Amino acid sequence: MTVALWLLVGLPLAAGALLAVAGRVADRFATWIGVAIGAVVLALAVAVAVGRPAVVAPFLAGLPVGLAVDGLSALMVVTVAAVLLAVLVYTAGEFGPEEARSRFVGLVLLFAGAMLVTVTATTLLTLLLAWEVMGATSYALIGYWWRDPQRVASGTTAFLTTRAADLGLYVAAGAAFAGLGSLDLDRLSTLDGWELQVVTAGVVLAAAGKSAQLPFSFWLSRAMAGPSQVSALLHSATMVAAGAYLLLRLAPLLDASGWAAPTVAWLGAVTALALGAVAVAQTDLKQLLAASTGAQIGFMVLAAGSAGVVGGAEHLVAHAATKSLLFLAAGAWLAALGTKDLAALRGVDRRWPAVGVPFTVGALTLAGVPPLSMWVTKDAVLAAAVEESPALYVVGLAGAALSAVYAGKALVLILAPPTAEAEAGWDAEQPGTRRVPVLVAAPVVALAVPAAGLAVFGLPAVAEAVARLLAADPPRPHWWEAVLSAALAVAGVAAAGVWVRGTAVVPAVTRQAVGPPLSTGGSWSPAAPGGAVLAGWLRGWLGLEAAAHRLVVRPALVLARALARLDDRVLDGAVCAVAGAAVAAARLADRRLEGAVEGAVGAVARTARGLGALARRPQTGMVHQYFAQAVTVLAALVVVLLLVR
Repeated sequence: MTVALWLLVGLPLAAGALLAVAGRVADRFATWIGVAIGAVVLALAVAVAVGRPAVVAPFLAGLPVGLAVDGLSALMVVTVAAVLLAVLVYTAGEFGPEEARSRFVGLVLLFAGAMLVTVTATTLLTLLLAWEVMGATSYALIGYWWRDPQRVASGTTAFLTTRAADLGLYVAAGAAFAGLGSLDLDRLSTLDGWELQVVTAGVVLAAAGKSAQLPFSFWLSRAMAGPSQVSALLHSATMVAAGAYLLLRLAPLLDASGWAAPTVAWLGAVTALALGAVAVAQTDLKQLLAASTGAQIGFMVLAAGSAGVVGGAEHLVAHAATKSLLFLAAGAWLAALGTKDLAALRGVDRRWPAVGVPFTVGALTLAGVPPLSMWVTKDAVLAAAVEESPALYVVGLAGAALSAVYAGKALVLILAPPTAEAEAGWDAEQPGTRRVPVLVAAPVVALAVPAAGLAVFGLPAVAEAVARLLAADPPRPHWWEAVLSAALAVAGVAAAGVWVRGTAVVPAVTRQAVGPPLSTGGSWSPAAPGGAVLAGWLRGWLGLEAAAHRLVVRPALVLARALARLDDRVLDGAVCAVAGAAVAAARLADRRLEGAVEGAVGAVARTARGLGALARRPQTGMVHQYFAQAVTVLAALVVVLLLVR
């Protein structure tokens, strides 16, 4: 079984790396290789979820790489593998021959492989390695169409934002090693003193950034620049879910710190409420789904902070199935009609029911309508919240009510009769194909089954089994909580229907601008002036785009420019100054010293030549002159000796 665990994480990483660099020669068969690998990975995920293996490999002295499958990991590996297979099947049907399919499939496999390592990691070192690969591949996937500068800029924004928060994990790793001499995740809650507080703060920061919780939520809207299947994978079972998973996994650490558990709980509740309001104001279907992702992740974060690990894990799995379904359906309609504008998608449910019916199931599930899965899982989360604080429960319940409104808004529009104005909005973003291939519709239909069927989490026997799997207390919502949340869900969908029918809904391509526009285009123009002001306020202020640029992106760019100026003026200037001083010294030596040195050398040479000439004069070749010279020298020596004595 340990071999199966190594294959589970190694197969997608190795195959992804090979396909990513294989080039266009592998495009013809890359998608089918990806589908085959996805099927194998799903089978391996089921096997390791049943067998629960653990492996340890040496890496650095005293810092091994560890992988293990426990209860929470078992749920996650199956979820990640199932969504991966659905995305790869969708890709096989949606990508045309002009796309660099080998590179795309390779990046998707790398991305999913990194998530599989993340959810099975037993040490902070292993987690950090996977965390980095996931961040890098997310940047490449969001900016997959790299010839479009705006898409690349969106990927950069997402990468910079999450990367800044990721530094918290490095700080946490340093403090953990200082306090424990180990990076084992299960031992972090045994820390005390400053090490405990620093580790907790680092983990919370990294998780909030990865899961797009306030104030990091804005990067999710930029992530919509990537292909739809990237959005489906990123928003359901991988990167955004990674932060929530980490908080659920380290819930004992949050409790041990004293402050982190209530802080995380309120962070999740407020994010669910704020981003729920953002989703209500959206007019672009993918942007609505993106904001809803942040809101739904907020419920998981709320569960992690309020001792609701079972409810949070159940909600994570149900949300993964539902959100991947909705994003793939949105991508199918974007390819078919060339638009994501909600007003232009009126009646699309009737045009392609193979996608429309599953989307309807997914939207009702997202709304929390009974007896579907997210009604059950949200109640499990809220049951834990009400035990912690009635105020926390009220905020979470308000967020749940908003989820019914934004899901109902999308649902009512796609079910509405098509209009000439809606058709005028087609092909606004790209040329539409006017068809939905079977391979595109198939995973959408398949995902509708778990999206609705995971309501079995609400059965007492299943809830007890999940609680035993996670070694946690099962959720025990009161009957009145279930009735109240169900009533709010139904009322929210109905209110959205009444609101949509009473508004002027015009596609972005044909509208006259009313109020602050969305960055992605589109228009939602309530008939009442107060509604227009509210929608504009939600789009502009709660959208957090400008605030995010002021708080994160703009400071990062300012710092980058300051470092560039430092490099230009100080470092580069110092190098240039040293080079200039060397040139000046060389010129000075050339002008002043070169002549003197050459003159001295010339004088020595002339002296040597003169002495040589003098030495040659006695050499006449006549023997009697040599005898005379010898006698003269001997006489001179005798005189010197006499004088010296």
